[in-house]
Amino acid sequence: MTNLTDKQAKLFSDPNYGWAVTLRRDGTPHATVVWIDYDGESVLFNTAKPRAKWRHLERDPRVTVAVVDPQDPFNRAAVTGPAELVWEGADEHIHKLSRKYNGRDYDGFKPEETRVIVRVTPEQVVDS
Repeated sequence: MTNLTDKQAKLFSDPNYGWAVTLRRDGTPHATVVWIDYDGESVLFNTAKPRAKWRHLERDPRVTVAVVDPQDPFNRAAVTGPAELVWEGADEHIHKLSRKYNGRDYDGFKPEETRVIVRVTPEQVVDS
């Protein structure tokens, strides 16, 4: 595991939008915008079963999460490492992220989906 610097950690902790890049079955990258968080060790985002990100990570846990400072696009960081899918606390986590980005609890729950936290262990960190 690689530790993030304070500057990198701030990018992932502040309400900056990130991109999660997972791998499709054919090996091509799939990039989506995500709400992100940092818990002092891992970069976190939240998705739902059966969305594409969940399907990709269930099959192949390799992921990169990148973030850019909206005030300075050259202030950026990307974390690459294995993803762990964590079911416990996922609904609470999506509420926490929604409050961080929207100022209110998450209201996008769908009956056919189950929320999951994606915990990315930094093995490689690249920044500006």
